[in-house]
Amino acid sequence: MRLTTSARHGVGALAILLLAGAAGCGGSDAGPEAVTPTTVRVLVRDINIRAEGVDCAGTGPYLYFHHRAPFRVLDPDGAALVTGTLPAGTAVAAFAEDLEVERVPTYCEFAVPVRVPQRAGYRLEVAGRPALDLTPDTSEGPALVAVVPA
Repeated sequence: MRLTTSARHGVGALAILLLAGAAGCGGSDAGPEAVTPTTVRVLVRDINIRAEGVDCAGTGPYLYFHHRAPFRVLDPDGAALVTGTLPAGTAVAAFAEDLEVERVPTYCEFAVPVRVPQRAGYRLEVAGRPALDLTPDTSEGPALVAVVPA
């Protein structure tokens, strides 16, 4: 079978496009980016009176910190690395001193296990509010921590 001149040009152009596409898809792309398990921990300093260890949510100006509130972990450029919803918070004592009463001033702590790629920094956005800086902390295992208000 003989190809016409225009058919030969068409086949040649197709071969060039296929080679260019293959070159663009291979090479340096090593697959998905490696991620590291860590915990995002947020301590909402609302100083409410609660029993330690009970489920809690933020109070006063921090009502948007609650079970099922949407969150995003962002990189320094604002790209979302992780999205999800907050679990219930847990009441933690605001003071190390034993006050010898059942209910004490507490903060509400939220802890969310996530897997994030390595970045120079991270920020946390909750319920569409302005993002908070997250600080690396290894005192209780790998974590990214924010305190509200900062």
